[in-house]
Amino acid sequence: MTAAVKNDRLKKRFQKWDVNGNGKIEKSDFEAEASRIIEAFGEDPTSPQARAVRDSFATMYEYLATKAGTGPKGPLNERQFTEVIEAQIFQEGDSGFDRVVRPTIAAIVGLCDTDGDGEVNQQEFGKWLAAIGVESSATASAFRAIDVNGNGKLTVDELVRAVRDYHMGKIDVPLLGK
Repeated sequence: MTAAVKNDRLKKRFQKWDVNGNGKIEKSDFEAEASRIIEAFGEDPTSPQARAVRDSFATMYEYLATKAGTGPKGPLNERQFTEVIEAQIFQEGDSGFDRVVRPTIAAIVGLCDTDGDGEVNQQEFGKWLAAIGVESSATASAFRAIDVNGNGKLTVDELVRAVRDYHMGKIDVPLLGK
């Protein structure tokens, strides 16, 4: 896959988070994504797991907006979003993903992990994908592609790697949804 794939996926990520289609991503867009995931799991919005998901999305947004120069509450247009993701996540590789993306994925795993084993099984993963608009027919193949050790569970490390590889154009699994 090429840089064109990476750029296309980043553009789709921007469009997905630009919930109201105003050409800007705002903190409220990240909050809406967190709420969709929390609601999909039927989680009490005041639970520690729900708060962790909301807080992680807010923190990620504030970090990116600040690094883009708009301040922690400022909106990001597509160019700013692309540039800050490239600089803060892609160019820094694993350390960028660990700093910016891992806390959100870990919080989502905490919410998804309904059996309390610290990992996500295929059913839990399916709920997560459904929450972000991925067709249920794609769940099994996406799960198998991400489950690199084949143990039937996804760790935070496997999920961070999958998100990184997906956005870098190294794997082709549906992680963005509609």
